[in-house]
Amino acid sequence: MRVLGIDCGGQATGLGMVASDGRRHVVLAYQVLRAAPGESFPLRLHRIHAGITAIIQEHRPECVAIEDIFHAENARSALKLGHVRGVAMQAAAAQGLAVAEYTPLAVKSALTGYGRAGKEQVREMVRRLLAWDGGKIPLDASDALAVAICHLHHQPAAPAARGAKP
Repeated sequence: MRVLGIDCGGQATGLGMVASDGRRHVVLAYQVLRAAPGESFPLRLHRIHAGITAIIQEHRPECVAIEDIFHAENARSALKLGHVRGVAMQAAAAQGLAVAEYTPLAVKSALTGYGRAGKEQVREMVRRLLAWDGGKIPLDASDALAVAICHLHHQPAAPAARGAKP
């Protein structure tokens, strides 16, 4: 199974593509879409949509997992984050993909066993679970990979993973 994880943010949106055979997870791609200095918000939303569409078309995931909103600094920040999440969901839906949503607490619990784990702890667990030795993953990208892994952990076991013959 291939899952695209998305960690939406006001200034940076992380994308992480993970493939799994039910036992082992492998990172296929990750990136961070950052706001350019002076970039208008509508242009930023367009770039996020284009970036998500491109990674979906290149890696063909079966579904998309997005981190849910948990809190924002203020109403304006929450509204902007809602716009980013909406664009991400629309990009997935336009490609015919289902979208699953997970709270930050659920993502952190699935990876570390502790719902209040810090970003560095999550990044380290992502590195371990993916057996990644390709250098330090940016925090926004590791958060996106964590969302994808969380989704994989919430899926029923595949026949091969349960020991059944395919």
